[in-house]
Amino acid sequence: MKYRRLDAKDYAREHMRGIWAAALNPFNEDFSLNEEGLRANIRHWTRDLAIDGLFISGKQGEFFALSLDERKRTFEIAIEETGSVAGIILSCSDQNMDVVLELAETAQAMGADYIVVHAPLLHFTTDQDDTLFEYYKYISERVDIGIAMWSHPDSGYLMSPQLCARIAELPNIVAIKYSVPRAMYAELTQLAGDKLIVSTSSEEEWCDNILELGWQLYLCSSPPYLIQTANDQRMREYTAQALAGNADKAREIRDSLDDVRHAMKSSRPGGKPQAHQKYWQELLGQAGGLVRRPMLQLTADEKATTRTAFENCSLKL
Repeated sequence: MKYRRLDAKDYAREHMRGIWAAALNPFNEDFSLNEEGLRANIRHWTRDLAIDGLFISGKQGEFFALSLDERKRTFEIAIEETGSVAGIILSCSDQNMDVVLELAETAQAMGADYIVVHAPLLHFTTDQDDTLFEYYKYISERVDIGIAMWSHPDSGYLMSPQLCARIAELPNIVAIKYSVPRAMYAELTQLAGDKLIVSTSSEEEWCDNILELGWQLYLCSSPPYLIQTANDQRMREYTAQALAGNADKAREIRDSLDDVRHAMKSSRPGGKPQAHQKYWQELLGQAGGLVRRPMLQLTADEKATTRTAFENCSLKL
């Protein structure tokens, strides 16, 4: 551990900054984990693209399709490959509390920077806020490592800003990936911004969130390595301009990526986010590969549409 439990918030405030990306896990033709591909991707993301931190084996990384041993293996690989070059937040999300705690204890023992635990699916409950508070409290009392919450629509509900602020009082709750409408995360920033690093996964809103809400962290999705290359780092450029307070220049650079965003969105089949992103990775020269069930693979026509969109956007290889 790089900090004590009671120092987790201060440590995160100092070090949890910049652009953090959610890693996709590459799989081979036999659906096994492509360990060398993952290593190569991480080296490219952290060295060539200078991404500040990585979110490992979350929803983008298909954690729901990985065995417990595979999840731990991705943790090991990420920590080995990043070293001191980038931060690491490891996903310990699971419906089973024993699995959450085993992964959290593993992450802590490995020397990870932080863990993330998403809000669980809830069944037969009317006391939602108390249930969720006790859920995060139970986890926070059993590990010392800094914990990020994650609220998103896939849980079937959204945690309110007031509930998140209440949970933020716990000493090692340090951040939240808050995949909610902007009005909700702006309210949480006002309520608990001194206790909780608030972020969301929308790259399109990141620039304005720096300039208007004073945010320091993009946590996190795949755009940092899908809309950037070693020769085209406009996301990093507009981020730096926004953090320096140069609003007009930041927004000018941000807007120059609109055609890249459109190319990705317009070519992405609605139910195949990971498959589409992995194929886009391959077009960029990264390791992509297959997705695991229950996710669906891209068809040949879908790949052709994606390739055409990729080749006609302004992203420089």
